[in-house]
Amino acid sequence: MQKFQKWSAQKTNQLVVMLLVGGLLFRSFIAFWLYPTFDEAYYYLYSLHLDWSYFDHPAFVALTTGFGPWLTGDVSQFTIRLGTLILYTGSLVFLYLTSNRLFSAKAACLTLAIATISPVFQIGFGILSLPDSPLMFFWSASLYCAVNEFWRHSGNQKHSLLKNKSGASNLYVPSYRLSYLGILVGLACNSKYHGFVLGLGLIGFCLTSPPHRCVVRSPWAWLGLGLFVITIFPMWFWNMQHDWVSFRFQSERAMPRGGYNLLSVAGVYLGGVAYLFPTIGLPLWWVSLRLALLRIIHVFHKSLISKGDLDATKLLNLWVSLPLILGFTLIGGYRQILPAWPMPGFWAATLLLGQHAVIWEQHGRRWVRRWLVGSGIMVASILLIALLQVTTGILQKPSQYAFMGGFLSPKDDPSTELIDIQQLRRGFVVSPVLSAALKNSSFIFTNRYYLGGPIAMSLLPLANVPITCFDIGNDMRGFAFWSRAEQWVGENALYITTASFKNRKDLMANYRTYFSSLTEIETIPIKRGGVVINMIYVYQAKTLLKPYPRSYGI
Repeated sequence: MQKFQKWSAQKTNQLVVMLLVGGLLFRSFIAFWLYPTFDEAYYYLYSLHLDWSYFDHPAFVALTTGFGPWLTGDVSQFTIRLGTLILYTGSLVFLYLTSNRLFSAKAACLTLAIATISPVFQIGFGILSLPDSPLMFFWSASLYCAVNEFWRHSGNQKHSLLKNKSGASNLYVPSYRLSYLGILVGLACNSKYHGFVLGLGLIGFCLTSPPHRCVVRSPWAWLGLGLFVITIFPMWFWNMQHDWVSFRFQSERAMPRGGYNLLSVAGVYLGGVAYLFPTIGLPLWWVSLRLALLRIIHVFHKSLISKGDLDATKLLNLWVSLPLILGFTLIGGYRQILPAWPMPGFWAATLLLGQHAVIWEQHGRRWVRRWLVGSGIMVASILLIALLQVTTGILQKPSQYAFMGGFLSPKDDPSTELIDIQQLRRGFVVSPVLSAALKNSSFIFTNRYYLGGPIAMSLLPLANVPITCFDIGNDMRGFAFWSRAEQWVGENALYITTASFKNRKDLMANYRTYFSSLTEIETIPIKRGGVVINMIYVYQAKTLLKPYPRSYGI
Protein backbone atom coordinates (compact mmCIF):
# COMPACT_ATOMS: atom_id res chain seq x y z
CA MET A 1 0.00 0.00 0.00
CA GLN A 2 2.80 2.38 0.90
CA LYS A 3 4.56 1.58 -2.37
CA PHE A 4 1.41 2.44 -4.32
CA GLN A 5 0.96 5.69 -2.40
CA LYS A 6 4.57 6.63 -3.13
CA TRP A 7 4.12 5.69 -6.80
CA SER A 8 0.85 7.60 -7.16
CA ALA A 9 2.32 10.70 -5.51
CA GLN A 10 4.49 11.32 -8.57
CA LYS A 11 2.97 13.70 -11.11
CA THR A 12 3.69 11.47 -14.10
CA ASN A 13 2.07 8.50 -12.43
CA GLN A 14 -1.00 10.55 -11.55
CA LEU A 15 -1.35 11.35 -15.23
CA VAL A 16 -1.13 7.63 -16.02
CA VAL A 17 -3.98 6.87 -13.62
CA MET A 18 -6.04 9.73 -15.06
CA LEU A 19 -5.56 8.44 -18.60
CA LEU A 20 -6.47 4.86 -17.66
CA VAL A 21 -9.48 5.68 -15.49
CA GLY A 22 -10.70 8.61 -17.59
CA GLY A 23 -10.37 6.60 -20.79
CA LEU A 24 -12.27 3.68 -19.26
CA LEU A 25 -15.13 5.92 -18.12
CA PHE A 26 -15.36 7.64 -21.51
CA ARG A 27 -15.39 4.34 -23.39
CA SER A 28 -17.94 2.91 -20.95
CA PHE A 29 -20.26 5.85 -21.59
CA ILE A 30 -20.14 5.25 -25.35
CA ALA A 31 -20.47 1.48 -24.89
CA PHE A 32 -23.62 1.99 -22.83
CA TRP A 33 -25.45 4.17 -25.37
CA LEU A 34 -24.19 2.99 -28.77
CA TYR A 35 -26.44 0.44 -30.48
CA PRO A 36 -24.74 -2.91 -31.17
CA THR A 37 -22.99 -3.06 -34.50
CA PHE A 38 -23.73 -5.98 -36.81
CA ASP A 39 -20.39 -7.67 -36.18
CA GLU A 40 -20.70 -7.44 -32.40
CA ALA A 41 -24.20 -8.89 -32.41
CA TYR A 42 -23.01 -11.68 -34.71
CA TYR A 43 -20.24 -12.51 -32.23
CA TYR A 44 -22.87 -12.66 -29.50
CA LEU A 45 -24.18 -15.67 -31.41
CA TYR A 46 -20.73 -17.22 -31.02
CA SER A 47 -21.30 -17.16 -27.27
CA LEU A 48 -24.54 -19.12 -27.76
CA HIS A 49 -22.74 -21.79 -29.77
CA LEU A 50 -19.49 -22.32 -27.86
CA ASP A 51 -16.97 -24.30 -29.87
CA TRP A 52 -13.25 -24.78 -30.31
CA SER A 53 -13.21 -22.22 -33.12
CA TYR A 54 -15.48 -20.65 -35.73
CA PHE A 55 -15.77 -20.24 -39.47
CA ASP A 56 -14.51 -16.67 -39.66
CA HIS A 57 -12.56 -16.19 -36.40
CA PRO A 58 -10.92 -18.14 -33.58
CA ALA A 59 -12.70 -18.73 -30.29
CA PHE A 60 -11.69 -15.91 -27.93
CA VAL A 61 -14.21 -13.38 -29.25
CA ALA A 62 -16.99 -15.73 -28.12
CA LEU A 63 -15.64 -15.60 -24.56
CA THR A 64 -15.13 -11.84 -24.45
CA THR A 65 -18.55 -11.13 -25.99
CA GLY A 66 -20.34 -13.61 -23.79
CA PHE A 67 -18.56 -12.55 -20.58
CA GLY A 68 -20.94 -9.68 -19.74
CA PRO A 69 -24.22 -11.53 -20.45
CA TRP A 70 -22.99 -14.58 -18.51
CA LEU A 71 -21.92 -12.40 -15.58
CA THR A 72 -25.01 -10.20 -15.39
CA GLY A 73 -27.72 -12.35 -16.95
CA ASP A 74 -28.67 -9.37 -19.13
CA VAL A 75 -28.30 -9.12 -22.91
CA SER A 76 -27.60 -5.55 -23.97
CA GLN A 77 -25.14 -3.50 -25.97
CA PHE A 78 -23.24 -2.66 -22.79
CA THR A 79 -22.96 -6.20 -21.40
CA ILE A 80 -21.59 -7.67 -24.63
CA ARG A 81 -18.87 -4.98 -24.47
CA LEU A 82 -17.93 -5.49 -20.83
CA GLY A 83 -15.12 -7.90 -21.68
CA THR A 84 -13.72 -5.47 -24.24
CA LEU A 85 -13.72 -2.56 -21.77
CA ILE A 86 -11.70 -4.60 -19.28
CA LEU A 87 -9.28 -6.11 -21.79
CA TYR A 88 -8.45 -2.81 -23.46
CA THR A 89 -7.55 -1.25 -20.14
CA GLY A 90 -5.19 -4.19 -19.66
CA SER A 91 -3.76 -3.63 -23.15
CA LEU A 92 -3.01 0.00 -22.28
CA VAL A 93 -1.28 -1.08 -19.07
CA PHE A 94 0.93 -3.55 -20.94
CA LEU A 95 1.72 -0.92 -23.59
CA TYR A 96 2.73 1.54 -20.88
CA LEU A 97 4.91 -1.02 -19.09
CA THR A 98 6.58 -2.03 -22.36
CA SER A 99 7.47 1.56 -23.24
CA ASN A 100 8.70 2.18 -19.71
CA ARG A 101 10.92 -0.88 -19.94
CA LEU A 102 12.24 -0.05 -23.40
CA PHE A 103 12.67 3.70 -23.12
CA SER A 104 11.60 5.77 -20.09
CA ALA A 105 8.67 6.70 -17.86
CA LYS A 106 8.17 9.89 -19.88
CA ALA A 107 8.04 7.99 -23.17
CA ALA A 108 5.63 5.49 -21.60
CA CYS A 109 3.30 8.28 -20.47
CA LEU A 110 3.30 9.86 -23.92
CA THR A 111 2.71 6.47 -25.56
CA LEU A 112 -0.24 5.85 -23.25
CA ALA A 113 -1.69 9.26 -24.12
CA ILE A 114 -1.38 8.61 -27.86
CA ALA A 115 -3.04 5.18 -27.61
CA THR A 116 -5.80 6.61 -25.41
CA ILE A 117 -6.58 9.42 -27.85
CA SER A 118 -6.64 7.61 -31.21
CA PRO A 119 -10.30 7.00 -32.16
CA VAL A 120 -9.78 3.73 -34.01
CA PHE A 121 -7.95 2.29 -30.99
CA GLN A 122 -10.70 3.47 -28.66
CA ILE A 123 -13.53 2.12 -30.80
CA GLY A 124 -12.03 -0.93 -32.52
CA PHE A 125 -10.00 -2.20 -29.57
CA GLY A 126 -11.64 -0.60 -26.54
CA ILE A 127 -15.41 -0.27 -27.08
CA LEU A 128 -16.77 -2.67 -29.68
CA SER A 129 -16.73 -6.36 -28.91
CA LEU A 130 -14.54 -7.55 -31.78
CA PRO A 131 -11.76 -10.15 -32.13
CA ASP A 132 -9.32 -7.23 -32.04
CA SER A 133 -9.89 -6.69 -28.32
CA PRO A 134 -8.44 -10.01 -27.06
CA LEU A 135 -5.91 -9.86 -29.90
CA MET A 136 -4.51 -6.55 -28.66
CA PHE A 137 -4.49 -7.70 -25.05
CA PHE A 138 -2.36 -10.75 -25.82
CA TRP A 139 -0.37 -8.82 -28.45
CA SER A 140 0.55 -6.22 -25.81
CA ALA A 141 1.26 -8.91 -23.22
CA SER A 142 3.50 -10.69 -25.75
CA LEU A 143 5.48 -7.50 -26.42
CA TYR A 144 5.94 -6.90 -22.71
CA CYS A 145 7.10 -10.48 -22.21
CA ALA A 146 9.48 -10.21 -25.19
CA VAL A 147 11.00 -6.97 -23.91
CA ASN A 148 11.53 -8.42 -20.44
CA GLU A 149 13.18 -11.42 -22.04
CA PHE A 150 15.46 -9.69 -24.53
CA TRP A 151 16.54 -6.85 -22.21
CA ARG A 152 16.00 -8.39 -18.80
CA HIS A 153 19.49 -7.84 -17.33
CA SER A 154 20.43 -4.37 -18.43
CA GLY A 155 19.68 -1.24 -16.43
CA ASN A 156 19.83 0.68 -19.70
CA GLN A 157 17.23 -1.10 -21.85
CA LYS A 158 18.76 0.29 -25.05
CA HIS A 159 21.65 -2.15 -24.98
CA SER A 160 21.50 -5.87 -25.41
CA LEU A 161 25.10 -6.48 -24.30
CA LEU A 162 26.18 -6.57 -20.67
CA LYS A 163 29.50 -5.97 -18.98
CA ASN A 164 30.75 -8.37 -16.38
CA LYS A 165 33.23 -7.47 -13.63
CA SER A 166 36.21 -8.01 -15.88
CA GLY A 167 34.77 -5.73 -18.56
CA ALA A 168 34.05 -8.54 -21.03
CA SER A 169 30.82 -8.49 -23.01
CA ASN A 170 28.21 -11.14 -22.27
CA LEU A 171 25.77 -11.91 -25.02
CA TYR A 172 22.09 -12.24 -24.36
CA VAL A 173 21.22 -15.68 -22.96
CA PRO A 174 17.72 -17.08 -23.67
CA SER A 175 15.61 -17.95 -20.63
CA TYR A 176 12.38 -19.64 -19.59
CA ARG A 177 10.42 -16.51 -20.57
CA LEU A 178 10.51 -17.73 -24.17
CA SER A 179 8.11 -20.50 -23.16
CA TYR A 180 5.69 -17.91 -21.77
CA LEU A 181 6.08 -15.93 -24.97
CA GLY A 182 5.05 -18.95 -27.04
CA ILE A 183 1.85 -19.28 -25.01
CA LEU A 184 1.01 -15.58 -25.27
CA VAL A 185 1.50 -15.49 -29.03
CA GLY A 186 -0.66 -18.61 -29.27
CA LEU A 187 -3.40 -16.87 -27.32
CA ALA A 188 -3.13 -13.91 -29.70
CA CYS A 189 -3.64 -16.35 -32.59
CA ASN A 190 -6.68 -17.78 -30.80
CA SER A 191 -8.07 -14.25 -30.82
CA LYS A 192 -7.46 -13.34 -34.45
CA TYR A 193 -5.26 -14.67 -37.24
CA HIS A 194 -3.15 -11.51 -37.03
CA GLY A 195 -1.38 -13.25 -34.15
CA PHE A 196 0.61 -15.31 -36.64
CA VAL A 197 2.09 -12.08 -38.03
CA LEU A 198 3.17 -11.13 -34.52
CA GLY A 199 4.93 -14.48 -34.13
CA LEU A 200 6.70 -14.13 -37.46
CA GLY A 201 7.72 -10.58 -36.53
CA LEU A 202 9.33 -11.77 -33.30
CA ILE A 203 11.20 -14.48 -35.21
CA GLY A 204 12.32 -11.89 -37.78
CA PHE A 205 13.67 -9.70 -35.01
CA CYS A 206 15.68 -12.54 -33.50
CA LEU A 207 17.17 -13.45 -36.87
CA THR A 208 18.18 -9.87 -37.74
CA SER A 209 19.43 -8.77 -34.32
CA PRO A 210 22.92 -10.30 -33.90
CA PRO A 211 22.79 -10.57 -30.06
CA HIS A 212 19.48 -12.43 -30.25
CA ARG A 213 20.16 -14.95 -33.01
CA CYS A 214 21.08 -17.51 -30.39
CA VAL A 215 17.35 -17.86 -29.71
CA VAL A 216 17.01 -20.35 -32.57
CA ARG A 217 19.43 -22.71 -30.79
CA SER A 218 17.83 -22.38 -27.37
CA PRO A 219 15.88 -25.28 -25.83
CA TRP A 220 13.62 -22.64 -24.26
CA ALA A 221 12.70 -21.36 -27.71
CA TRP A 222 11.82 -24.83 -28.92
CA LEU A 223 9.78 -25.40 -25.79
CA GLY A 224 8.01 -22.10 -26.51
CA LEU A 225 7.30 -23.30 -30.04
CA GLY A 226 5.84 -26.52 -28.70
CA LEU A 227 3.67 -24.65 -26.21
CA PHE A 228 2.57 -22.33 -29.03
CA VAL A 229 1.38 -25.32 -31.08
CA ILE A 230 -0.47 -26.71 -28.05
CA THR A 231 -2.04 -23.31 -27.32
CA ILE A 232 -3.49 -23.00 -30.83
CA PHE A 233 -4.91 -26.53 -30.53
CA PRO A 234 -8.55 -25.27 -30.51
CA MET A 235 -8.04 -23.55 -33.86
CA TRP A 236 -6.40 -26.37 -35.77
CA PHE A 237 -8.54 -29.06 -34.11
CA TRP A 238 -11.78 -27.37 -35.23
CA ASN A 239 -10.43 -26.72 -38.71
CA MET A 240 -9.19 -30.29 -39.02
CA GLN A 241 -12.75 -31.43 -38.35
CA HIS A 242 -14.19 -28.99 -40.89
CA ASP A 243 -11.94 -29.37 -43.92
CA TRP A 244 -9.71 -26.42 -42.89
CA VAL A 245 -12.51 -24.07 -43.92
CA SER A 246 -11.36 -21.11 -41.77
CA PHE A 247 -7.85 -21.13 -43.16
CA ARG A 248 -9.18 -21.42 -46.70
CA PHE A 249 -11.67 -18.60 -46.13
CA GLN A 250 -9.07 -16.21 -44.70
CA SER A 251 -6.34 -17.06 -47.22
CA GLU A 252 -8.69 -16.58 -50.16
CA ARG A 253 -9.46 -13.06 -48.94
CA ALA A 254 -5.79 -12.14 -49.28
CA MET A 255 -5.32 -13.55 -52.78
CA PRO A 256 -5.12 -11.02 -55.66
CA ARG A 257 -8.17 -10.74 -57.88
CA GLY A 258 -8.24 -8.58 -60.97
CA GLY A 259 -5.86 -5.68 -61.55
CA TYR A 260 -3.89 -3.50 -59.17
CA ASN A 261 -5.04 0.05 -58.42
CA LEU A 262 -2.56 2.51 -56.92
CA LEU A 263 -5.39 4.92 -56.17
CA SER A 264 -6.88 2.27 -53.89
CA VAL A 265 -3.55 2.02 -52.08
CA ALA A 266 -3.64 5.79 -51.56
CA GLY A 267 -7.20 5.44 -50.34
CA VAL A 268 -6.18 2.84 -47.75
CA TYR A 269 -3.36 5.11 -46.59
CA LEU A 270 -5.61 8.15 -46.26
CA GLY A 271 -8.35 6.10 -44.63
CA GLY A 272 -5.91 4.75 -42.05
CA VAL A 273 -4.69 8.27 -41.26
CA ALA A 274 -8.29 9.42 -40.81
CA TYR A 275 -9.25 6.52 -38.54
CA LEU A 276 -6.16 7.06 -36.40
CA PHE A 277 -6.91 10.83 -36.52
CA PRO A 278 -4.56 12.89 -38.70
CA THR A 279 -2.55 14.39 -35.83
CA ILE A 280 -1.80 10.82 -34.69
CA GLY A 281 -1.84 8.93 -37.98
CA LEU A 282 0.60 11.11 -39.91
CA PRO A 283 3.28 11.08 -37.16
CA LEU A 284 2.88 7.30 -36.82
CA TRP A 285 3.52 6.82 -40.53
CA TRP A 286 6.43 9.26 -40.43
CA VAL A 287 8.26 7.73 -37.48
CA SER A 288 7.78 4.17 -38.80
CA LEU A 289 8.91 4.86 -42.37
CA ARG A 290 11.76 7.05 -41.16
CA LEU A 291 13.26 4.26 -39.08
CA ALA A 292 12.67 1.70 -41.82
CA LEU A 293 14.48 3.97 -44.29
CA LEU A 294 17.37 4.44 -41.89
CA ARG A 295 17.69 0.66 -41.59
CA ILE A 296 17.87 0.32 -45.36
CA ILE A 297 20.47 3.10 -45.63
CA HIS A 298 22.53 1.42 -42.94
CA VAL A 299 22.86 -1.69 -45.10
CA PHE A 300 24.74 0.31 -47.72
CA HIS A 301 26.29 3.19 -45.75
CA LYS A 302 26.79 2.24 -42.11
CA SER A 303 28.77 5.37 -41.29
CA LEU A 304 25.83 7.66 -42.13
CA ILE A 305 23.58 6.37 -39.36
CA SER A 306 23.96 7.01 -35.63
CA LYS A 307 23.90 4.13 -33.16
CA GLY A 308 20.72 5.48 -31.57
CA ASP A 309 18.84 5.00 -34.83
CA LEU A 310 20.08 1.40 -35.03
CA ASP A 311 19.01 0.45 -31.54
CA ALA A 312 17.68 -3.11 -31.26
CA THR A 313 14.62 -1.87 -29.37
CA LYS A 314 13.56 0.07 -32.45
CA LEU A 315 14.26 -2.96 -34.63
CA LEU A 316 11.86 -5.00 -32.51
CA ASN A 317 9.16 -2.36 -32.91
CA LEU A 318 9.64 -2.25 -36.68
CA TRP A 319 9.32 -6.01 -36.97
CA VAL A 320 5.99 -6.11 -35.13
CA SER A 321 4.51 -3.04 -36.81
CA LEU A 322 5.64 -2.57 -40.43
CA PRO A 323 4.57 -5.99 -41.81
CA LEU A 324 0.95 -5.21 -40.99
CA ILE A 325 1.09 -1.50 -41.81
CA LEU A 326 2.72 -1.91 -45.20
CA GLY A 327 1.25 -5.32 -45.95
CA PHE A 328 -2.40 -4.35 -45.69
CA THR A 329 -1.80 -0.98 -47.32
CA LEU A 330 -0.36 -2.73 -50.38
CA ILE A 331 -3.08 -5.41 -50.36
CA GLY A 332 -5.53 -2.52 -50.61
CA GLY A 333 -4.47 -2.20 -54.25
CA TYR A 334 -6.49 -5.28 -55.22
CA ARG A 335 -9.12 -5.75 -52.50
CA GLN A 336 -11.10 -3.80 -49.94
CA ILE A 337 -9.34 -3.42 -46.60
CA LEU A 338 -11.31 -3.08 -43.38
CA PRO A 339 -10.06 -0.28 -41.08
CA ALA A 340 -9.10 -2.63 -38.23
CA TRP A 341 -6.84 -4.91 -40.25
CA PRO A 342 -3.58 -2.86 -40.22
CA MET A 343 -4.22 -1.27 -36.82
CA PRO A 344 -2.26 -3.76 -34.63
CA GLY A 345 0.80 -2.58 -36.54
CA PHE A 346 0.05 1.05 -35.71
CA TRP A 347 -0.54 0.01 -32.09
CA ALA A 348 3.01 -1.29 -31.90
CA ALA A 349 4.26 1.84 -33.68
CA THR A 350 2.90 4.03 -30.88
CA LEU A 351 5.91 2.87 -28.87
CA LEU A 352 8.16 4.51 -31.44
CA LEU A 353 6.07 7.68 -31.60
CA GLY A 354 5.94 7.97 -27.81
CA GLN A 355 9.72 7.72 -27.59
CA HIS A 356 10.17 10.27 -30.38
CA ALA A 357 7.71 12.62 -28.69
CA VAL A 358 10.18 12.81 -25.80
CA ILE A 359 12.68 14.35 -28.22
CA TRP A 360 10.05 16.78 -29.47
CA GLU A 361 9.22 17.71 -25.89
CA GLN A 362 12.83 18.69 -25.23
CA HIS A 363 12.53 21.30 -27.96
CA GLY A 364 8.96 22.40 -27.29
CA ARG A 365 7.17 21.02 -24.25
CA ARG A 366 4.21 23.36 -24.67
CA TRP A 367 3.84 22.32 -28.32
CA VAL A 368 3.69 18.61 -27.43
CA ARG A 369 1.12 19.31 -24.71
CA ARG A 370 -1.04 21.29 -27.12
CA TRP A 371 -0.70 18.53 -29.70
CA LEU A 372 -1.99 15.84 -27.35
CA VAL A 373 -4.59 17.88 -25.47
CA GLY A 374 -5.94 19.41 -28.67
CA SER A 375 -6.12 16.02 -30.37
CA GLY A 376 -7.87 14.52 -27.35
CA ILE A 377 -10.50 17.28 -27.22
CA MET A 378 -11.17 17.04 -30.96
CA VAL A 379 -11.46 13.24 -30.93
CA ALA A 380 -13.73 13.21 -27.88
CA SER A 381 -15.95 15.89 -29.41
CA ILE A 382 -16.25 14.06 -32.73
CA LEU A 383 -17.06 10.75 -31.04
CA LEU A 384 -19.72 12.32 -28.82
CA ILE A 385 -21.33 14.09 -31.79
CA ALA A 386 -21.32 10.81 -33.73
CA LEU A 387 -22.87 9.02 -30.74
CA LEU A 388 -25.62 11.62 -30.43
CA GLN A 389 -26.33 11.35 -34.14
CA VAL A 390 -26.60 7.56 -34.03
CA THR A 391 -28.82 7.51 -30.95
CA THR A 392 -30.88 10.72 -31.18
CA GLY A 393 -30.33 12.10 -34.68
CA ILE A 394 -29.00 15.56 -33.78
CA LEU A 395 -27.90 16.08 -37.41
CA GLN A 396 -30.90 14.33 -38.89
CA LYS A 397 -33.59 16.15 -40.83
CA PRO A 398 -36.28 15.74 -39.60
CA SER A 399 -35.69 14.91 -35.92
CA GLN A 400 -37.13 16.29 -32.72
CA TYR A 401 -33.58 16.54 -31.37
CA ALA A 402 -32.02 18.05 -34.50
CA PHE A 403 -29.47 20.81 -33.97
CA MET A 404 -30.47 23.89 -35.97
CA GLY A 405 -33.03 21.85 -37.87
CA GLY A 406 -30.58 19.19 -39.03
CA PHE A 407 -29.33 18.59 -42.56
CA LEU A 408 -28.80 14.82 -43.04
CA SER A 409 -31.67 12.79 -44.44
CA PRO A 410 -32.15 9.31 -42.89
CA LYS A 411 -31.91 7.70 -46.33
CA ASP A 412 -28.42 9.18 -46.73
CA ASP A 413 -27.23 8.12 -43.27
CA PRO A 414 -25.74 4.58 -43.12
CA SER A 415 -26.03 4.56 -39.32
CA THR A 416 -29.79 4.06 -39.72
CA GLU A 417 -29.00 0.43 -40.55
CA LEU A 418 -28.04 -0.18 -36.91
CA ILE A 419 -30.92 -1.77 -35.02
CA ASP A 420 -32.02 -0.58 -31.59
CA ILE A 421 -32.54 -4.01 -30.02
CA GLN A 422 -34.73 -2.55 -27.28
CA GLN A 423 -37.21 -1.20 -29.83
CA LEU A 424 -37.24 -4.51 -31.70
CA ARG A 425 -37.78 -6.40 -28.44
CA ARG A 426 -40.65 -4.10 -27.43
CA GLY A 427 -42.23 -4.61 -30.84
CA PHE A 428 -42.56 -8.33 -30.18
CA VAL A 429 -43.71 -7.82 -26.59
CA VAL A 430 -46.58 -5.42 -27.42
CA SER A 431 -47.82 -7.29 -30.49
CA PRO A 432 -50.08 -10.29 -29.73
CA VAL A 433 -49.61 -11.50 -33.29
CA LEU A 434 -45.82 -11.54 -33.01
CA SER A 435 -45.81 -13.01 -29.51
CA ALA A 436 -47.98 -15.90 -30.67
CA ALA A 437 -45.97 -16.39 -33.86
CA LEU A 438 -42.72 -16.48 -31.87
CA LYS A 439 -44.07 -19.18 -29.57
CA ASN A 440 -45.38 -21.27 -32.48
CA SER A 441 -42.20 -21.12 -34.59
CA SER A 442 -39.45 -23.73 -34.42
CA PHE A 443 -36.79 -21.39 -35.79
CA ILE A 444 -36.13 -17.89 -37.11
CA PHE A 445 -34.21 -17.14 -40.27
CA THR A 446 -32.98 -14.01 -42.01
CA ASN A 447 -31.45 -13.36 -45.40
CA ARG A 448 -28.04 -12.01 -44.31
CA TYR A 449 -25.76 -13.43 -41.64
CA TYR A 450 -25.15 -10.03 -40.01
CA LEU A 451 -28.88 -9.50 -39.33
CA GLY A 452 -29.09 -12.61 -37.19
CA GLY A 453 -27.11 -11.10 -34.32
CA PRO A 454 -29.36 -8.10 -33.53
CA ILE A 455 -32.41 -10.34 -33.88
CA ALA A 456 -30.92 -12.84 -31.43
CA MET A 457 -30.05 -10.12 -28.92
CA SER A 458 -33.61 -8.81 -29.16
CA LEU A 459 -35.60 -12.04 -29.06
CA LEU A 460 -33.70 -14.75 -27.22
CA PRO A 461 -34.47 -13.19 -23.82
CA LEU A 462 -38.16 -13.57 -24.78
CA ALA A 463 -38.07 -17.08 -26.24
CA ASN A 464 -35.33 -19.60 -26.86
CA VAL A 465 -35.90 -19.95 -30.60
CA PRO A 466 -32.90 -20.95 -32.76
CA ILE A 467 -31.79 -18.48 -35.44
CA THR A 468 -30.24 -19.29 -38.79
CA CYS A 469 -29.50 -17.67 -42.13
CA PHE A 470 -30.82 -18.56 -45.58
CA ASP A 471 -28.58 -16.54 -47.90
CA ILE A 472 -29.08 -16.99 -51.64
CA GLY A 473 -25.44 -15.98 -52.08
CA ASN A 474 -24.34 -18.92 -49.89
CA ASP A 475 -22.61 -16.65 -47.37
CA MET A 476 -23.91 -18.26 -44.19
CA ARG A 477 -20.73 -17.76 -42.12
CA GLY A 478 -21.01 -19.53 -38.76
CA PHE A 479 -24.69 -20.38 -39.24
CA ALA A 480 -23.62 -23.22 -41.52
CA PHE A 481 -22.11 -24.97 -38.47
CA TRP A 482 -24.72 -24.13 -35.83
CA SER A 483 -27.43 -26.30 -37.33
CA ARG A 484 -27.91 -29.15 -39.79
CA ALA A 485 -29.39 -28.48 -43.22
CA GLU A 486 -32.27 -30.92 -42.65
CA GLN A 487 -32.88 -29.98 -39.01
CA TRP A 488 -36.12 -28.01 -39.48
CA VAL A 489 -37.72 -29.73 -42.44
CA GLY A 490 -41.47 -29.80 -41.83
CA GLU A 491 -41.32 -27.01 -39.23
CA ASN A 492 -42.70 -23.46 -39.18
CA ALA A 493 -40.46 -20.39 -39.02
CA LEU A 494 -40.35 -16.62 -38.82
CA TYR A 495 -38.53 -14.72 -41.54
CA ILE A 496 -37.25 -11.34 -40.29
CA THR A 497 -35.55 -8.74 -42.45
CA THR A 498 -35.11 -4.98 -42.81
CA ALA A 499 -36.34 -2.32 -45.22
CA SER A 500 -33.17 -2.67 -47.31
CA PHE A 501 -34.33 -6.11 -48.47
CA LYS A 502 -38.09 -5.60 -48.50
CA ASN A 503 -38.34 -5.20 -52.27
CA ARG A 504 -35.91 -7.99 -53.20
CA LYS A 505 -38.21 -10.09 -55.39
CA ASP A 506 -35.51 -12.70 -55.91
CA LEU A 507 -35.42 -13.36 -52.15
CA MET A 508 -39.15 -13.88 -51.80
CA ALA A 509 -39.32 -16.02 -54.93
CA ASN A 510 -36.49 -18.16 -53.63
CA TYR A 511 -37.95 -18.65 -50.16
CA ARG A 512 -41.41 -19.53 -51.49
CA THR A 513 -39.91 -22.60 -53.18
CA TYR A 514 -38.80 -23.88 -49.77
CA PHE A 515 -41.96 -23.17 -47.72
CA SER A 516 -45.60 -24.07 -48.25
CA SER A 517 -46.52 -20.41 -47.59
CA LEU A 518 -44.79 -17.14 -46.76
CA THR A 519 -46.94 -14.30 -45.43
CA GLU A 520 -46.11 -10.89 -43.98
CA ILE A 521 -47.70 -10.65 -40.52
CA GLU A 522 -46.26 -7.51 -38.93
CA THR A 523 -43.90 -4.55 -39.27
CA ILE A 524 -41.94 -2.93 -36.45
CA PRO A 525 -40.85 0.68 -36.94
CA ILE A 526 -37.41 1.67 -35.66
CA LYS A 527 -37.45 5.33 -34.66
CA ARG A 528 -34.80 7.94 -33.99
CA GLY A 529 -35.59 11.47 -32.96
CA GLY A 530 -39.30 10.67 -33.21
CA VAL A 531 -38.93 9.74 -36.89
CA VAL A 532 -39.09 6.27 -38.44
CA ILE A 533 -35.66 5.53 -39.92
CA ASN A 534 -35.99 1.79 -40.56
CA MET A 535 -38.61 -0.92 -40.67
CA ILE A 536 -38.36 -4.51 -39.51
CA TYR A 537 -40.54 -6.88 -41.53
CA VAL A 538 -41.74 -10.16 -40.02
CA TYR A 539 -43.12 -13.01 -42.14
CA GLN A 540 -44.72 -16.28 -41.12
CA ALA A 541 -43.08 -19.10 -43.08
CA LYS A 542 -45.04 -22.34 -42.80
CA THR A 543 -43.65 -25.84 -43.28
CA LEU A 544 -40.10 -26.00 -44.58
CA LEU A 545 -40.41 -28.40 -47.52
CA LYS A 546 -36.77 -29.29 -48.06
CA PRO A 547 -33.33 -28.45 -46.63
CA TYR A 548 -32.02 -25.05 -47.62
CA PRO A 549 -28.77 -25.59 -49.59
CA ARG A 550 -25.40 -24.60 -48.20
CA SER A 551 -22.01 -24.78 -49.89
CA TYR A 552 -20.17 -25.64 -46.66
CA GLY A 553 -20.97 -26.62 -43.10
CA ILE A 554 -22.83 -29.61 -41.71
